[in-house]
Amino acid sequence: MSGLTAAQGDSANPVEAEPRLSGSLLVVMAVASGAIVANLYYLQPLLEQITQHFGVSTLDGSLLNTLIQISYALGLAFLVPLGDRLPRNRFATGVFALSAVSLAVAALVPSFGLLALITCFIGLMSVGGQILIPFAADLAEPSRRGRVVGRMMTGLLGGVLLSRTVSGFVSELGGWHAVYYVAAAVMAVLAVLLHFMLPAERERAFIPYRTLVSGSLRLLVTLPELRRRAWLGAMAFGAFSVLWSTLAFYLSAPPFNYSPGLIGAFGLLGFGGLLAANAAGRLADDKRSGLTTMVSAVLLVVSFALSMLGSTSILFIAVGIIVLDIGVQGVHITNQTIIYALAPEARSRINSAYMVCYFAGGALGSFLGGIVYASSGWTGSCILGICVGLAVLIPSCFWRKPLAS
Repeated sequence: MSGLTAAQGDSANPVEAEPRLSGSLLVVMAVASGAIVANLYYLQPLLEQITQHFGVSTLDGSLLNTLIQISYALGLAFLVPLGDRLPRNRFATGVFALSAVSLAVAALVPSFGLLALITCFIGLMSVGGQILIPFAADLAEPSRRGRVVGRMMTGLLGGVLLSRTVSGFVSELGGWHAVYYVAAAVMAVLAVLLHFMLPAERERAFIPYRTLVSGSLRLLVTLPELRRRAWLGAMAFGAFSVLWSTLAFYLSAPPFNYSPGLIGAFGLLGFGGLLAANAAGRLADDKRSGLTTMVSAVLLVVSFALSMLGSTSILFIAVGIIVLDIGVQGVHITNQTIIYALAPEARSRINSAYMVCYFAGGALGSFLGGIVYASSGWTGSCILGICVGLAVLIPSCFWRKPLAS
């Protein structure tokens, strides 16, 4: 049985949506995707403040990054597949509303243990963007799907990049608690907008929840191209997490002694990835995914080679961040454009399977990055990043052409 047939076995009626994606709706969906995924990254410039506030170690503080990414992966595994069963307009609105509540609670917690617990819930609810992205892919014209995914990912990446900058500057004005209050207000506003703007979906065949969840994992077995792309995505995001889980500690220590606001501003350097997102989407539509993947993988390795020189000049770190973001987004957008074409009626499950692997790689990168930085400093972290980048580059040299489903 082919992967496509297996996917169709989960649902009797394909649910390719009628294209009805207006420009304004695409903008709102892209902004919402970026805003909710930003909740995962507000922590990174705040780690030093949070560890000092609660009197915990650097390693304990870095574990918050690992926890939120693991929780996000669990949300991808157990919540996102519901997008193939529930009306996604109502599903997405509810997730954004719950995100608003969890962020407000995070600002009020009195202990590090409770913050760690609510951080897990924030991670679970941050999957809202992964509900909206396949929804937008369904609503798009097939010939424009790569471009639409690219624009959605531009919004998502914009949220990732701005999250660190906003977090750093808001925390300087009102402390780390203020970051969570502001984020909660943004989620509440977006929940209202999505409620009124997202189109209703036509009724689909009922699929038991167990089938949805197990179906996501089964697709990794039956779709070999999904397995390939899941590996490449996991390693690319693992490399990204190695850098960002350790950068705040490195830049806040001598000789730099940078403030949270200045550290957060480094996130703006990744806006080169926005250009890569749109370019990768166009190239994927033009059937040039193999070239895009391999070039992006080379950039991952180069970025850490440059960042390793940061002990002598901050300029090398700045350029390394730009190159890293371009490489990660090049891999990721190409992956998503390919996997969304594998089985249109199972896009939420395919997205779930892929993104679980993607964020599992990110969690592993954060975990290993924290351990290596604690023992070997910035140079050790960069060497680790080069090794993870090679785990993308070497397979991409052999996986030039997508496999038939």
